[in-house]
Amino acid sequence: MNSKALLSTLIGFDTTSRESNLQLIAFVRDYLNAHQVPCELIFNEERSKANLFATIGVDDRPGVVLSGHTDVVPVDGQPWTVPPFELTEQHGKLYGRGTADMKGYIACVLAAVPALLAEPLRMPVHIALSYDEEVGCLGVRSLLAELEHRPHKPALCIIGEPTELKPVLGHKGKLAMRCDVHGAACHSAYAPQGVNAIEYAAELIGELGRIGSTLRAAHLQDPRFDPPFSTVQTGVIGGGKALNIVPADCRFDFEIRSLPDQDAHAVAQQLQAYAREHVVPKMQAVNAGTGIRFSELSSYPGLATDAHSEAAKLIAECCGSSEFTTVAFGTEGGLFDAIGIPTVVCGPGSMDQGHKPDEYVSVAQLAGCDRMLERLVETLRA
Repeated sequence: MNSKALLSTLIGFDTTSRESNLQLIAFVRDYLNAHQVPCELIFNEERSKANLFATIGVDDRPGVVLSGHTDVVPVDGQPWTVPPFELTEQHGKLYGRGTADMKGYIACVLAAVPALLAEPLRMPVHIALSYDEEVGCLGVRSLLAELEHRPHKPALCIIGEPTELKPVLGHKGKLAMRCDVHGAACHSAYAPQGVNAIEYAAELIGELGRIGSTLRAAHLQDPRFDPPFSTVQTGVIGGGKALNIVPADCRFDFEIRSLPDQDAHAVAQQLQAYAREHVVPKMQAVNAGTGIRFSELSSYPGLATDAHSEAAKLIAECCGSSEFTTVAFGTEGGLFDAIGIPTVVCGPGSMDQGHKPDEYVSVAQLAGCDRMLERLVETLRA
């Protein structure tokens, strides 16, 4: 099967993160088994989702990982003009949920399997497919826990997120947090007797903004990124029951997108210290039963691969370009890198189309990815 036919099949599986990915994984497993490629599945606790890891070549030395995530974002409420879970080709574009992010790359990798099998390889090629990337890079962690302790851990990784086939060596990390403010309700006519959770949440959000402004200092910036500094923002907030009741509870979610050399948790700790030292004492002076709780929702590290690493040299050969760049979105790359597997990001399509209605990858980009993987085969020929 060629990459377009494989992509058509992959798009047909609704692997929205809230759904199981097992049908897609079973298809890939059967496809690989038909080519005598051994693979293993690593399930979640409920056995409703799985990572897949397959090896082409003799696994007696470090190899190259071709990695992608199988889950996609929801289509709910989006004005699609084509069926989201059917591949539609129009005017040189292939439409469907996940075509760009990132089943197009997975299809190209699977299409390259016969060529990889036909050549004696100087190092093995691994195929790694994960679940729940879109909800915090959750699934790949169990796969990486397996790889970390193997006698021949992979030497490098290519993650095929959509970069228009431009080699990417860096992206920011992300920390998502939730803050629950528990105040004390009372009739609004006696507002000073209560503890207004919304107002104290607003104070914390204001402090978060002030912390964010300090991250723009010139000495903290990295011009390779856009924006060139770490950022914070509050994305969700809720609280209160009625206007004439002082609200007892308020919750807000915020995120920190940090440059690779900066610690997002340290930023969150600044807000927690402010809450502990300045906000909670004021609340508890009115009612001792009040308080503030922080909890982590998800996180992943940033990526900053050395431009002189073997991973960077390999992707430069395959892409025909050593002009490396960075991206604003996150990937599983920082997690691979954290266990000692240098990682680059390079795949077909653009994230400008990802997560949107009528998501697409161009036929030309898919063909370009096929050529990139053909050059990989040539580079790895023994």
